[in-house]
Amino acid sequence: MNEITENTSGTDSADSVDVRPAPTIELHDVHVVHKLRTGSLLRPDTIRAVDGVSVSVRRGEVLGIVGESGSGKSTLARVMTGLQPVTSGTVLFDGRPFGRSRARRRELGRTVSVVFQDPATALNPRLPVRETLMDPLRVHDVGTERERLARVTDLLHLVGLPQSAMEVLPRQISGGQRQRVAIARALALEPQIIVADEPTSALDVSVRAQVLNLLMDLKRELGLGLVFISHDISTVRFVSDSIIVMNRGKIVEHDTAERIFTDAQDEYTRTLLAAAPSLL
Repeated sequence: MNEITENTSGTDSADSVDVRPAPTIELHDVHVVHKLRTGSLLRPDTIRAVDGVSVSVRRGEVLGIVGESGSGKSTLARVMTGLQPVTSGTVLFDGRPFGRSRARRRELGRTVSVVFQDPATALNPRLPVRETLMDPLRVHDVGTERERLARVTDLLHLVGLPQSAMEVLPRQISGGQRQRVAIARALALEPQIIVADEPTSALDVSVRAQVLNLLMDLKRELGLGLVFISHDISTVRFVSDSIIVMNRGKIVEHDTAERIFTDAQDEYTRTLLAAAPSLL
């Protein structure tokens, strides 16, 4: 199942109208095949990191992607952010095919942002927070220096950091605060969609809920779309409207978060749920 349209009007589904916004990201039968170093020169071994995936992402919705390591979820995230070329299939951003021109990539950079797993490696250790947040604004030639500084001030407020954080280096703040800086940087260009790839897995348990709540608050306040990727199905359930379950590069199940947890259809999904007995 690749699209979810719930009919709550009491009429037949054929008569229902999908009033959701148009998809910002659309993937149609996308394949990503990597060549391995094994095999022969003429017949190298390959691995299908993404195998026939079709999915869409809209503003105002949270799509959770869950699966074990090697399931293809991080490769799919790179496809969604334009960082991973596809072997075959179609990738659309705002209804148009993704191109490799500089102008198109700059446009994509303002539409879709990414939050990586480990803020300690995602942030430049030599740049203070102010410069980290200024950088995307300068790259995209947004505003004057004074306007950029005002935007940085607003971003720190959005993610719950004091203005004093502006001059510190990443190593001078906690892991949770670094991830808030990374989220602020992702918000700098006012994107439609944020792709968050395991954004809490490198954090202490005590601060994970704070970061998750921040993401949910930002989604509601700014109307963001969010792709939340994790191997932890309980975390995905907490934040997601709908969930796709991946196994060996394929989507094995795609449904609302509620249905996934109450009426999972695929055996692999049930195996993941069984590994989290406290949720059942």
